Amino acid sequence: MGAGTGPDGSSRSDEEWERFLRESMAGAADAPKEPSARARDVAKRLRMDPARGAEGWRSYTPARPKRRTGWYVAGLLALLTLLVVALAPGRTVDLFAGDDRDSAPLAGETARPTQAPPAEEAQRPTAQEPFRGSPAARWASGAAGITVPKARAVGWMSTAEVERALARSRDFLVASSLDRGVLRGERPEKAIALINPHQRDVQDLLKTAFRTPGEKSDPLLLFSRFRPSQARLVGSVVKTRGRLTYQEGERGALQVTADVTFVYPVTRADAGGGDEIVRTIIRRELVMSWDDPDKVITKPGTFSIVSYKYTMTNGGCGAPTGYFTPPFGADRRADETDREIDPYDRSGPVGGGGSGGDECARATRS
Repeated sequence: MGAGTGPDGSSRSDEEWERFLRESMAGAADAPKEPSARARDVAKRLRMDPARGAEGWRSYTPARPKRRTGWYVAGLLALLTLLVVALAPGRTVDLFAGDDRDSAPLAGETARPTQAPPAEEAQRPTAQEPFRGSPAARWASGAAGITVPKARAVGWMSTAEVERALARSRDFLVASSLDRGVLRGERPEKAIALINPHQRDVQDLLKTAFRTPGEKSDPLLLFSRFRPSQARLVGSVVKTRGRLTYQEGERGALQVTADVTFVYPVTRADAGGGDEIVRTIIRRELVMSWDDPDKVITKPGTFSIVSYKYTMTNGGCGAPTGYFTPPFGADRRADETDREIDPYDRSGPVGGGGSGGDECARATRS
């Protein structure tokens, strides 16, 4: 009998039966397989949530990129800002500086102006803004407002020596008209030390001026001083505007001319005297000679005074006292004279100074 019988009753050959046994033991290629544990878990989830049936358990859907709208807006604003700066830089500075005129000082004065500064809107000065309503609000402060020119060799001095002499000339202006102690009435020792001790006429003036002030021996001819019991400075800033110029003088000397306006905001020394602020304005012209020690008797590092004069407003009138005496209240009206002067007009020469009554003038603005 054969190894087996086929469906049609025919017998299978021994070779066919042997092949059948081998394939049964190895497993047919199309026989169903037991699913894995993970496959069974996925199938269970799909039965519970049919909506996820569209996604395969190994499929991947990339996330949609987020729109970075904020970056685009910021970039556009930056571009617009650059465009405004390019088209109107001055207005842009004003925009960020605000209304504080002190934050945008004028460029330094390098030559005599041709006209007075324009009128400002009338505003009362305050303790926080003592230069409010004044052209000085846009001036530089202290020594920064005194322009020093570039040095070159002159007469007996080399370029380096001229540069040192110009620096010391400005040092004198600082020590004589900006030093806080001197402004409070102290003796200007640092400034005096820069004056040639062998210049007899000036030394005589200095010996007399601080003891017995007079019209020809008044400390105010060279120094700015306030009587501490009468007035005090408001804040820590004195506004200045002016410049130094130089040329060759007599016997090959370096002759330096200083033309500077100083604006001092002051109030009553007595705290109970109210909050009135007066601006004392002084324009000084001082000519200094840095002499050749081989031709003139001098001390190294000092200068001789050739001339001095000043114009003063709101500094007091009457007999010399050795101090500026700013008028307040009713005294201010009593000090007014028929002669008027614009203390901020630097387009003309400096007038003759003095503290006598005939030299006082009424400021058209302060």
